[in-house]
Amino acid sequence: MSFPLLTATAALPAIGAVATAAVPAARRTAAKWTALVFSLATLVLAGVALARFEPGGDRYQLTESHAWIKDFGVRYELGVDGIGVALMALTALLIPFVILAGWHDADPLKTSSSRWRPTQGFFALILMVEAMVILSFEATDVFLFYILFEAMLIPMYFLIGGFGDRAHSGSDENAAAQRSYAAVKFLLYNLAGGLIMLAAVIGLYVVAGTFSLSEIAAARADGSLSMATGTERWLFLGFFFAFAVKAPLWPLHTWLPNAMGEATSPVAVLITAVVDKVGTFAMLRFCLQLFPEASKWATPVIVVLALISIVYGALLAVGQRDIKRLIAYASISHFGFIILGIFAMTSQGQSGATLYMVNHGISTAALMLVAGFLITRRGSRLIADYGGVQKVAPVLAGTFLIGGLATLSLPGLAPFVSEFLVLVGAFSAYPAAGIVATTGIVLAALYVLVLYQRTMTGPVKEEVRGMADLKVRELTVVVPLIGLLLFLGVYPKPLTEIVNPAVQHTMSDVQKKDPQPEVEAAK
Repeated sequence: MSFPLLTATAALPAIGAVATAAVPAARRTAAKWTALVFSLATLVLAGVALARFEPGGDRYQLTESHAWIKDFGVRYELGVDGIGVALMALTALLIPFVILAGWHDADPLKTSSSRWRPTQGFFALILMVEAMVILSFEATDVFLFYILFEAMLIPMYFLIGGFGDRAHSGSDENAAAQRSYAAVKFLLYNLAGGLIMLAAVIGLYVVAGTFSLSEIAAARADGSLSMATGTERWLFLGFFFAFAVKAPLWPLHTWLPNAMGEATSPVAVLITAVVDKVGTFAMLRFCLQLFPEASKWATPVIVVLALISIVYGALLAVGQRDIKRLIAYASISHFGFIILGIFAMTSQGQSGATLYMVNHGISTAALMLVAGFLITRRGSRLIADYGGVQKVAPVLAGTFLIGGLATLSLPGLAPFVSEFLVLVGAFSAYPAAGIVATTGIVLAALYVLVLYQRTMTGPVKEEVRGMADLKVRELTVVVPLIGLLLFLGVYPKPLTEIVNPAVQHTMSDVQKKDPQPEVEAAK
């Protein structure tokens, strides 16, 4: 029996979470190092899985299949395609940086209510989220995926509600109330989506008699499984609603600015760069693969919702006074691009959407983590409280600028390739949608450059005059992320070679071909 690499990659951070939580309370530094070591070991295993993946091989590779709940046909089935292995690697890559960036975020903090923050629990919860997210990218059994999709809400709820941002204006009681509100809103929105998805999962089993993606695909291929049009559309809507909440797609997005604003910056990265990717990934793996006819039927409405997300998120980002909420609304706009690329139903659009998931994770992590370092120094999230930072902390300002330029998809940085492919795919299928989507690029330049101008340039404000520049630990977090943005910006081929075969499989599932350009005959 071959080594269960996918299980090991997901199990290692779960074991690390238990080991971290078991470290004695007084040994906080040991707990941090335990979490970091396990996250790095997970990154090594994810790298091995990425190296062993053959882009031209079977659709799902490194597969594992074991009976689990026999009476209900539930199996423990794992396998990764190019999209899954890329997002699994992204998750494993970001977690060590999240841990390093949050090194002091859960240190003892005596507030007016004399309560202390449990350091071990903070890092254990991060590792538990990592384990569930990685396993969700690997799951090829629908019921197994659903359990992970819901279970990851529990550690995220405690990370948002129990470890809030220290740079909160107002009293400790007000800060605690805001954190509680954000955590509950996050949980309720995602639980509502999950409950609707559960009804659709049960309906799928009634129709197909199995939860296995491979068995459903085989049954469709040999004609033994055919869904009534109405049934397929209702099941699609049940799945898509849950994924749209997680993504998040307008108008189901309102939980994200609250959650990212009240969470610590590393946890905000965990939300938007890691957990939210499960929603867009699932649209590709489950919505399009299980319900191809319904996906095409719903495409016009979803494209409109994606366009609203792009423009609405960007407009609200322009008007924000809070740095973290600005980045949150920018992410809503970016997720609109991802969903537009998925439902453009073109190979360029879907390849761009997949690349966007990876590149958005890296660029948002870089920008949010540098913003977190900035906010920690000043003790405020308000843009108006900054000015002239580049004169006292030039390295911090420079890395903040690069993260911002990546967010606006500047050519030469990784997100540009993704956004370009999405727009090409959208233009070829829906020219009007492509034109509307380009307004998001213009607005992105506006909110990023205005943010930089107001915080980093101009006269040095008295409150930032003594601000320290980035330290070694912080540079260790930021420099590799910037290096990746530059590398993938000029040479995206290693990533495109992995994801393109999976995109072609998805295009085959929905029986779509790329539109052919119209060429006028020579006179």
